[in-house]
Amino acid sequence: MSAGGTTGAAPGPGKDGLPVARSAERDVRRGRGRGRSREELMVPEAEFRSYYGRPVVKAPVWTHDVAAYLFTGGLAAGSALLGAGGDLTGRPALRRAGRLTALGALGASTYFLIADLGRPARFHHMLRVAKPTSPMSMGTWILSAFGGAAAVAAAAELGPALLPDRGPLRLVRRALPVTGRAAGLAAAAAAPALATYTAVLLADTATPSWHEAYPELPFVFGGSALASGAAVGLIAAPTTQNQPAVRMAVAGAALEIAASQRMEHRLGLLSEPYRQGWAGRLLRLSRVLTVAGAAGAVLGRRSRVLSALAGAALLAGSAATRFGVFDGGVASAKDPKYTVVPQRARVAARAGIAAADGGTATPSSTATPSSAVAPSSAVALGSTATPSSTATPSSTATPSSTATPNSTATPNSTATPSSAATSSSAVALGSSTATPDDDVVAGGGPELGGRRPAAEHEHKHRDPTA
Repeated sequence: MSAGGTTGAAPGPGKDGLPVARSAERDVRRGRGRGRSREELMVPEAEFRSYYGRPVVKAPVWTHDVAAYLFTGGLAAGSALLGAGGDLTGRPALRRAGRLTALGALGASTYFLIADLGRPARFHHMLRVAKPTSPMSMGTWILSAFGGAAAVAAAAELGPALLPDRGPLRLVRRALPVTGRAAGLAAAAAAPALATYTAVLLADTATPSWHEAYPELPFVFGGSALASGAAVGLIAAPTTQNQPAVRMAVAGAALEIAASQRMEHRLGLLSEPYRQGWAGRLLRLSRVLTVAGAAGAVLGRRSRVLSALAGAALLAGSAATRFGVFDGGVASAKDPKYTVVPQRARVAARAGIAAADGGTATPSSTATPSSAVAPSSAVALGSTATPSSTATPSSTATPSSTATPNSTATPNSTATPSSAATSSSAVALGSSTATPDDDVVAGGGPELGGRRPAAEHEHKHRDPTA
């Protein structure tokens, strides 16, 4: 109650439909009030945190056994290619080193894979189905096919030293060269898939820095596999036979470095896990070792010591690449920033594209003659409008523009195709005069399928003297 005994009036609505007090307070905050200075908001900047401190994306449960599996799988693939090249070019030392290393790396890769799975039977269960859309299923079959071919090629390499020259096994010994070449070429054919399917497997997860790197990650792993395979030839083969290994080292190093640089530049924010922390140090070390190994392979073509050192650098660089990519992906899953910020950027980009495609309605984009009209603004066909309700080419019928029974239409009051009409209204056509018995109904009149509202029906039959 006020001092005069009257109740104080509540503040009326201000602009934007808000009470005056709230509208003024908002203007002060936004700096739009007269004579008021802009106030600083007390709300802190948003932090990229999730509920209860949990990451948005669950981090992979894989251990570093998987990173070792990535490295040894690539080493097996590169060694198989090296062995096939040595066999086709008549370099037995290179062929032997490639075949034996492929089998040994494959055994180590299988061990790390089974150690991560926990039970060997799980690998066996994967062979019960073949699902082309599953990288894990395809990888299991690729690994099995490569393993069989690599085992036969390695057995053909070791057979002459184990089998006798005489007796029934003599025929087996004679068939070993042909069988070994066929198996070695089969293993080399499966080697590219073995070297790169692990990259597809990582990119198929929801881990941000792995998932978004799907275009470049197979090339990174493929180049790393070539470099590691070339390292075997540089270490094990004499300088007179390691020319294919030198060329392979240069090609693998160039592919790996180029794909890694493109991946880090294209990913933007998501490349931070590959440049920071332990993963960043590993990847920088891998680039240094890979470049040094490729340079050493070229410069030390006539030195067995320099070739062996170059091979060791390439092997260490390949391992650092696999472990760095693995640790970088795990780090990106633990920080919600790498999930939230790219999602917001994609939403904003889609909104911008939609706004650019939709644009703003122009005067020429008004409703066509097939547009419906408003329910309560119906003028029955044959009725006429007053001079103030004459439809012009740019006029728009509103829900409150109802016609009076005695209004007279002019010949020019017809609506043109460019006149925009709102839902369910009818525009008068002709010069006839509306009578009290004309139906003004929702839906455009009875002749258009509409029904007379109950309120209008009662008003029509009301006693005029009442």
